[in-house]
Amino acid sequence: MRDLIISAFVSADGVAEAPGGDASYRNSGWTFNSVEFDPAAYELKGREQGESTAVLLGRKSYELFAPVWPSMKEFAGYNAMPRYVVSTTLEKDDDRWPATILRSLDDVAALKATEGGPIIVHGSTALGHALADAGLVDRYHLLVFPVLLGEGERLFSSSEHGIEKLAVVEGETYGNGVQKVVYEVVR
Repeated sequence: MRDLIISAFVSADGVAEAPGGDASYRNSGWTFNSVEFDPAAYELKGREQGESTAVLLGRKSYELFAPVWPSMKEFAGYNAMPRYVVSTTLEKDDDRWPATILRSLDDVAALKATEGGPIIVHGSTALGHALADAGLVDRYHLLVFPVLLGEGERLFSSSEHGIEKLAVVEGETYGNGVQKVVYEVVR
């Protein structure tokens, strides 16, 4: 069974929308516009790329990433690994960044049940909510930025559910105030 990891930049008030950019969000690019860059804070991101064996995205994130990520040298590892996009509406993948289309959470569960290393989810807040609500998330890799954004898509689902316990397995605070928190879902 493969681990499924949600990796996210999140504000102190829980917003995960458009950290790197999306013109439709008023605070687009908030990770780069609001906090001084400290390369040490991004060590987790490099490690994720080395440890992950597949990328899983929702349709919206896939459509934002596909035109950009293939040309980014810092994402060479992600560009070389299998990609999956969960969508009931996407008719075909993007030739610039080919991916296998999964049509349901059952398809994601079947992928998780295969042999292999961790599957990482970037962006994709709606998918993250659905995965968490279905009990498919094993770990969260968070970089928490010391900003309050107010409105915006939240990292965690607001659906009705029981308490879900998380265990902190790694944490650190960097000079720019960003906090790394790695949670494992306690089952």
